[in-house]
Amino acid sequence: MKSLKSLAVLLAVVIMVLVVVLLTREFAARAPRADGIESVEQQTVNALRDELMEPVERATGLRFKTEPAVAVRSREQVQAYLLNRLAETVPVEDLEGFQESLKLFGLIPDSLDLSRLLVDLYTEQVVGFYDPDSTTLYVVDHTDPLQLKLVMAHELVHSLQDQYTNVDSLISISRETDRAAASQAVLEGQATISSLLALMPTQDINDFPASFGDQARELIRQERDAMPVFSAAPLILKEQAIFPYLAGADWIRWFGQEYPDTVPLGRLMPTSTEQIMHPEKFLEGDEPVDLRFVDEDQARYADGFGEFSTKILLHQLSGREAVGSAAAQGWDGDRFAIFETGDTHGLVWWTIWDTDDQARRFATILEREWGARNTGRLFSIQKTVVENRAAVRLVDGPRDWAMFDSPPAVRFVRPGGGAL
Repeated sequence: MKSLKSLAVLLAVVIMVLVVVLLTREFAARAPRADGIESVEQQTVNALRDELMEPVERATGLRFKTEPAVAVRSREQVQAYLLNRLAETVPVEDLEGFQESLKLFGLIPDSLDLSRLLVDLYTEQVVGFYDPDSTTLYVVDHTDPLQLKLVMAHELVHSLQDQYTNVDSLISISRETDRAAASQAVLEGQATISSLLALMPTQDINDFPASFGDQARELIRQERDAMPVFSAAPLILKEQAIFPYLAGADWIRWFGQEYPDTVPLGRLMPTSTEQIMHPEKFLEGDEPVDLRFVDEDQARYADGFGEFSTKILLHQLSGREAVGSAAAQGWDGDRFAIFETGDTHGLVWWTIWDTDDQARRFATILEREWGARNTGRLFSIQKTVVENRAAVRLVDGPRDWAMFDSPPAVRFVRPGGGAL
């Protein structure tokens, strides 16, 4: 669905500032900071672009085909642009469907206004971003010089990526959310690693530790005061926002060691968060199954979670990260849908698993944690099969919901959408 893709992209714009600043503290020498932050002149960003283009090319192994456009905008102008882009790219019905799905899964409170939260997040931290539509790198006026340099390097990588592949198409509406998240992890992971290498020319990708992402995540957790709105946001939104940078950086570090002097684009682009989290799945060519509801046009909203969001769901429901990781192990595809039922909604979620034991473990953990929610609704969790594959089906809705007697079925589809 368009909404998850667009929200993930826009949330990523918000979190990028904190991520890059914290990574700068950890992996780059600190620069002296002026007492006051002066206005950023257009000639300053032009000079920074010219200074950084060659180091960025060296770090990525790609050359700029054309000189990137850069521009300075006020914080108010950038915020207005982001909010307008949200309104243009995410139809109201999709935003409402996304919000409702998060509530039905117990991932956000019923009282949360997702639109308001996004506005607050945008207002909290915005420094700069690359806009594929205008192929322009925008930076915010009165930005700290240290942040400005790293953000410029990061966004120049995105500009370079866009000259070799259509960035928007990689995270487009035609792709499922999980696949879009995997693509975004590659783009942001490459931008994170390459921007640091561009600013630290004596470093090599092999100098980054295998636990790079975990270390950065811990730094973010320790810096709650830097972004209070982000810190107070529901776990699923925070984790989806930082996943592309941190898990993506870990994957790029691994990729650079396995495929030296190779660009992680085109046919080498991973297709699921499972492949990002478990690079051995990428090496094996392990593709998740693609599911659709038989009568999906009857659904109010439909999408898939992917292994990463499935893990976060069980982490949030149980309060234990280890439970989420264990429950999601063996994920091989999923699809959920919201169906109208009077003045409320029903939820159906199908998941496919590598083995019967993994499906059974997931069903056991999900039933325990789902039942602890005490929502007053009726639910059913059943281990079953779909075309000879181990599967688990969750049905949740009001007690008089007719779909408990005949839950909507799913079918496997080919990558292009045709039935198997």
